Amino acid sequence: ANLINELLVVFVCATTGQGDPPDNMKMFWRFLFRKNLPPGSLCQLDYAVLGLGDSSYPKFNFVAKKLHKRLLQLGGNPLLPVALGDDQHDLGPDAVIDPWLLALWDKVLTLYPLPPGLEIISPDVCLPPRYTLHYLAEDCPQPHAGPPAPRAVPSELCPFPARLVANQRVTAEAHFQDVRLIEFDITGSGITFSAGDVVMIQPQNCPEDVQQFCQLLRLDPDRQFVLKPTEPGTPLPALLPQPCTIRHLVTHYLDISCVPRRSFFQLLSYFSPSELEREKLQEFSSAQGQEELHSYCSRPRRTTLEALWDFPHTTCAIPPDYLLDLIPRIRPRAFSIASSMLAHPDRIQILVAVVRYKTRLSKPRRGLCSAWLASLNPEQGDVRVPLWVKKGGMKFPADPDTPVIMIGPGTGVAPFRAAIQERVAQGRRGNCLFFGCRQKSMDFFCQEEWEELVAKGFLTLFTAFSRDQ
Repeated sequence: ANLINELLVVFVCATTGQGDPPDNMKMFWRFLFRKNLPPGSLCQLDYAVLGLGDSSYPKFNFVAKKLHKRLLQLGGNPLLPVALGDDQHDLGPDAVIDPWLLALWDKVLTLYPLPPGLEIISPDVCLPPRYTLHYLAEDCPQPHAGPPAPRAVPSELCPFPARLVANQRVTAEAHFQDVRLIEFDITGSGITFSAGDVVMIQPQNCPEDVQQFCQLLRLDPDRQFVLKPTEPGTPLPALLPQPCTIRHLVTHYLDISCVPRRSFFQLLSYFSPSELEREKLQEFSSAQGQEELHSYCSRPRRTTLEALWDFPHTTCAIPPDYLLDLIPRIRPRAFSIASSMLAHPDRIQILVAVVRYKTRLSKPRRGLCSAWLASLNPEQGDVRVPLWVKKGGMKFPADPDTPVIMIGPGTGVAPFRAAIQERVAQGRRGNCLFFGCRQKSMDFFCQEEWEELVAKGFLTLFTAFSRDQ
């Protein structure tokens, strides 16, 4: 509602799912598309829209395009045509963002000149960090956990520590692809779900990478600290305990395995005591150096940790205060739930293809979450994985008597396994599954389960094995 009183707004928005707005935009989206908003309600608003999308999807930047159109309908005044950043471009979204930003600042400063005495901050100036990191005395006792708080509904801010009860490889040992059927115990979580829903899992960095990172930056992993915001009113990161150890910060929060972005090199360049390293970092962060950066980072999928290795003089000069500005937080990963609560009460099962591939770098690339999950062994004590459940975009017929045709090759069969289990538990037939993989003897997931359901008359199964046929 405050939008009506704004004079200038820049919208930066992504598109998710099948042309859907991201979660943190949904309330605003509903407000903006209310039918009772008068056509001229935003007549005093100057605006610009930047979309972040991927042109390999049919509804490329759908949200940005629709937002731009709706703001026009409500009388808004666009400063520029809508910009459509594309992850598929060799230079990523920056190919569109760079020229768009230059044009945007020109327009904004023409319409809204700076007051006397104020100047534009030079790009050579390093802005202060969002937080300052205050070390506690080394003899400070470890914080004791207080009485457990009443458990909230599991969410991103309050994930449920589910116990890992099974981690079974479902592809043959000789097969190039390692796929796991992983099962979690969610007893006492209050989690409910149905076929088509997804489980969100919060992964963590492996101990070897954490140790390397701390050595590179000359950090004591067991040192405790508290964070304080630089600007009053800035909220602290919700997922970090206070106080916190460096080990916990690097293990659970900093995404040191992600491919670093241009802003990473720009910020690093401010700290570099080495002229040679600083020049390279400045090249990577310049508009002219984006081809070079793509070749160095994106193409070989070089990680943040590996990039830090390549700039040793700069890395050991990084002020700890800037760690949270330099490295993004580890994002949760989504997996289709591959089981039904009716068939497996208090359990969640997922099918995970372990991501591992080669680039021109000597060390194989690996997926952070899938490699971490695959490494967990339920026989080695009480292994816990932070998770929560979100509604999925896949909907099955409300009337269970409706026959269903499902097409799910490879791990794409996961939500259909959940649906078939759910429908069989309700005694429903009319389940038709098309499943495809490379070889029947190598990666025919859940083969015995499907064949048993076929024998009992609950399932009609069609298979395609591309290397066998």
